[in-house]
Amino acid sequence: MILRKMMSLVGVGSASIDLILPKVVYQQGEVICGYFEIKGGLVEQQLKRVECDLVQFKRKEEDRILDTATILSSTIIKAEELYKISFTFRLPEEMPCSGESQSYGFKTRLIFDEGVKSVDHDPIKIIS
Repeated sequence: MILRKMMSLVGVGSASIDLILPKVVYQQGEVICGYFEIKGGLVEQQLKRVECDLVQFKRKEEDRILDTATILSSTIIKAEELYKISFTFRLPEEMPCSGESQSYGFKTRLIFDEGVKSVDHDPIKIIS
């Protein structure tokens, strides 16, 4: 048991997160309704928060965070159990469409009281 706990502190066998979206293509200003799927690891872990950034990836520039959704929590993620948390996000009305020079995506982080954070990336396409 102690070995499992130590492994989760360095990221081996720790809980993981996946943002589940109903589709990949969205319009400017659209409301996205999906959910986070959290799968417990080898040992239970104390969840601190879930952070989800809407990121703009530009071809020749640094990535830019456009908006962030944060869910604070004190939930204990039990070993190997599955959890779902609702996700609702309104895209900005005035964001440029996806194209060759820029793309978009959500970067989700699962933050624990102890241990390594879990990260998920989900690309989306923005149209007018």
